[in-house]
Amino acid sequence: MNRNNSELGTAPIGPLLFKLAVPTVVAQIINMLYNVVDRIYLGHIPGEGSLALTGVGVCLPIILVVSAFAALVASGGAPKASIAMGRGDNDEAERILGSCLSFLIIISIVLSVVLVIWNRPMLLTFGASENTIDYASSYMTIYACGTIFVQMTLGMNAFITAQGKTTISMLTVVIGAVLNIILDPIFIFAFGMGVKGAALATIMSQCVSSIWCIIYISSKKSLLRLKVKNMKIEPSLLFPCLALGISTFIMQSTESVISVCFNSSLLKYGGDIAVGAMTICTSVMQMGMLPLQGISQGAQPISSYSYGAGNKERVKKCYKYLLISSLTFSTLLWGLVQLFPGVFASIFSPDPELVEYASKALRIYMGATFVFGIQISCQMTFISIGNAVSSVIVAILRKFVLLIPLIYIVPHFFSDKTAGVFASEPVADFLAVICTVIIFIFQFRASLSKLDNRKKVENMDN
Repeated sequence: MNRNNSELGTAPIGPLLFKLAVPTVVAQIINMLYNVVDRIYLGHIPGEGSLALTGVGVCLPIILVVSAFAALVASGGAPKASIAMGRGDNDEAERILGSCLSFLIIISIVLSVVLVIWNRPMLLTFGASENTIDYASSYMTIYACGTIFVQMTLGMNAFITAQGKTTISMLTVVIGAVLNIILDPIFIFAFGMGVKGAALATIMSQCVSSIWCIIYISSKKSLLRLKVKNMKIEPSLLFPCLALGISTFIMQSTESVISVCFNSSLLKYGGDIAVGAMTICTSVMQMGMLPLQGISQGAQPISSYSYGAGNKERVKKCYKYLLISSLTFSTLLWGLVQLFPGVFASIFSPDPELVEYASKALRIYMGATFVFGIQISCQMTFISIGNAVSSVIVAILRKFVLLIPLIYIVPHFFSDKTAGVFASEPVADFLAVICTVIIFIFQFRASLSKLDNRKKVENMDN
């Protein structure tokens, strides 16, 4: 039965992008807000709030890696499924879905075993102290047992988005967020479970979200149906998905490495206040990037479906709309930060000295944010059309080739070494955009040429 979503291939791109992007932007913001609320609850545990909050904070790099494994599968599998749908091959799309789900389950089991057995030494490596290790270990042990729910929620929700059902994928996030906010105070305070209660609330919320995803994607409402017969791993389908997802995996899993590089340099040149300012800078950057990520996720199913359908002009038009939307937002964000850095800094700290320091740092750190709309548009388009090699090159280029070395090189060109550390971010961003645009011009043209060749072969066959 052909259940192709013709809207992705025929509806006007501007209104369609708006329709798909709004729910994904909302989902990103809700996800951020409920993480903040989670930390507020922990910080208010009587007598031990600070240690509990610090202990759970140490778990964050490990949690990011867990999420990155879900992205490895989902961010490659979902576009590949959309491309198959665009070709009218829903059977292949559903086999991709089944293979990815089975692989996610295997990954979840392995991650759970590793985190349960070795969480203490891992947490100590990431900065847990004698005072915080018990809190961190208690949280991580319970969280590890629910890894499968995290993987299934993040992984399967991407396949809902890939169908253009972004309102449904937004509800997945809303359900988990609302339930977590309700359960947190019950488990943390009413039951006196502390950090264990926070971990339990998180995995129970993810469990409900994952059930919601599986029920929807198995129902007749879903354009892609999850079928037991398709839940065997087909390497010929799975490996290209993993190759395409590696770029997103790299970007997510290396955040902690970048953070360590920044903090070590800033501690050397500027002390604790410089490290605190970097925390504010990265928080503002992450908050600002959420709408950009939402816009690009809204464009992905349109671009992937159109590419699979061989509609070259529609793929080009989708990129144009994504570029204009992303560049407009990133320029607006850059302008607001440059004009009102203190407003953004004061969101994260009431300390006047830190706010003043961070305000100056923000202007430097986000000095090239206006060009980031170009970067994210090119990256998402590479992923959307299945260009795994280019997406990986771009991801490695910005993080490893440029940013990490520049964190240590740029300060030597500044009299104020801390300003030089903060300046490494915009320098890396600007150079990365130049390189990405050059790669994109050639690779995008080559990918579109493949569509022309495919049409010629199809015409000859007919």
